[in-house]
Amino acid sequence: MSGAALFIKKDLKISDTQIEILLGILNLYSLVGSLAAGRTSDWIGRRYTIVLAAGIFFAGAILMGSATNYAFLMCGRFVAGIGIGYALMIAPVYTAEVSPATARGFLSSFPEIFINTGILLGYVSNFAFSHLPLHLGWRLMLGVGAVPSVFLAVGVLAMPESPRWLVLQGRLAEAEHVLDRISDTAEEAHLRLAEMKTAAGIPADATGIVSVPDRNHGAGVWKELFLHPTPAVRRVLLSAVGIHFFQQASGIDSVVLYSPHIFEKAGIKGDNAQLGMTVAVGFTKTAFILVATVLLDRIGRRSLLLASAGGMVASLLTLGVGLTVADHHGGGKVMWAIGLCFVSVLAYVAFFSIGLGPVTWVYSSEIFPMRLRAQGVAAGVVVNRVTSGVITMTFLSLYKAISIGGSFFLYGGVAAVAWVFFYCCVRETRGRSLEDMGILFGFSDREKKADEEEGKKKEEEVAEDGKGPSPPPAAL
Repeated sequence: MSGAALFIKKDLKISDTQIEILLGILNLYSLVGSLAAGRTSDWIGRRYTIVLAAGIFFAGAILMGSATNYAFLMCGRFVAGIGIGYALMIAPVYTAEVSPATARGFLSSFPEIFINTGILLGYVSNFAFSHLPLHLGWRLMLGVGAVPSVFLAVGVLAMPESPRWLVLQGRLAEAEHVLDRISDTAEEAHLRLAEMKTAAGIPADATGIVSVPDRNHGAGVWKELFLHPTPAVRRVLLSAVGIHFFQQASGIDSVVLYSPHIFEKAGIKGDNAQLGMTVAVGFTKTAFILVATVLLDRIGRRSLLLASAGGMVASLLTLGVGLTVADHHGGGKVMWAIGLCFVSVLAYVAFFSIGLGPVTWVYSSEIFPMRLRAQGVAAGVVVNRVTSGVITMTFLSLYKAISIGGSFFLYGGVAAVAWVFFYCCVRETRGRSLEDMGILFGFSDREKKADEEEGKKKEEEVAEDGKGPSPPPAAL
């Protein structure tokens, strides 16, 4: 959309404010998907939720590529936003739940890798389609996004369901089969299954299909997260919501979506030159995400976050200086300022991509206890999308109010606060199993007590009825 916006404005003859809304509104539209995704994935499973997300985004891309006016384009943006909301929540959850602890950081960063690969391909396609007639080029830039969603929907059907979700549903035989496929040894699979059953409140000797507590199906999670949280839940929720907030509040979407505007303000003229430099931003962002995948399980989440936030502060302040100098020369070229701005943007996306970019999704998907995970991650994604929407929908107005350089000084200040938050609130999770997070955050005793109380309640109900519980319906 960053490159397409240049041509949409010319073709549809719309204002900067309308462009600002068009770019930023996707994040608010995605709230619908994010809010629904947690409950949906607890209901139909992680795998089919990914298929649903791909189908919705396919429809949105087709609508945007077919748009004949601004209102039609916004409708397509709304549908695509719902699909994005689903995808942003379910991808890290699914990946974390099928990954072993020793490689979870590496594997859970894959969604972020391919998000950035998609951004890079978007930049490249913008550059390629920019040479087509005005009315056709931007429509292809948006419509071509339907293609990868087809491959995702078909490909995910060949993948196994999350074993942790299967355990939560009491489908132990299926979970055991999946674990046999994704574990190195039978002993490892058996150990992982035992840990999952303990976390779900299921007896260790249970097999096949068993009855599980109602809360394992996702009921009452929002109340436990927000209305009656324990100290452990509050710690986890604060960590997840905080890291999602600072990921977006430090200005990454402003740089990604408005990079042509930033380079124009730095003194670079011409659509092709601006789009070419934007492609360089995409390459840098993607390359350093790959570096992060190697470091996540070696250095750890917390160290990468601190290094990332510190580098972002320096880069944003330097970018603010370069843009302020260029702005004060009234559009004239100041070569050293142009170079400083370009290097600062590359440094900023590099530091973001090596830490805050991938770690946000990895960390928030692994710290919640199993039955709170889907809807807890959804809460973090909601904060992420609201913050991103506010940032992207106000960027043009912000830099007109306090100058383009001042905007990045402000983002630099936010990144500095983020560093303090990460130092004080983020705990290291490297090498721990998902079930082991209870020890780190203090869940274990509370969860065990809750499971025992619910089990006693069900036994009392059974005794009063004089019959055993009805077996669950056979899995399709």
